[in-house]
Amino acid sequence: MFSAWLMLIAAGLLEVCWVLSLKYSDGLSRLWPSIFTLVALCGSILLLAKSTLVIPLATAYAVWVGIGVIGAGVLSVIIFKESMSITRIFYFALLVVSIIGLKIST
Repeated sequence: MFSAWLMLIAAGLLEVCWVLSLKYSDGLSRLWPSIFTLVALCGSILLLAKSTLVIPLATAYAVWVGIGVIGAGVLSVIIFKESMSITRIFYFALLVVSIIGLKIST
C-alpha cells in the first residue's frame, strides 16, 4: 500500500512537470520541451495506472489531479508570476484538506 501511494505522489509530481512544460513547448511546437512534456505525461499516466491496482480509482484520480492542480498553481505563481488572490488560496487550501481526507479514509 505504501509503495502505491509513493507511485501516486510521483505520478502527481510528473503531472506538474508536464503541465508546466506545456508553457515552454509553445503549443507543442518546440521540439525538446515537447518531448519532455510527452515523456512526463506518459510517466505520470503509467504511475497513476500502477497505483490504481491498490488504491481505489476515484481516490487515486482525485489525489493525482489535486497534486497537479496545487503544484501547477503554486509553481505558476513562482515561475510565471501569475497572480494569487485570497480566494484562490482558500480553494487551494480546501483542495489540500480534501486530499488529506481521501488519504485518511482509504
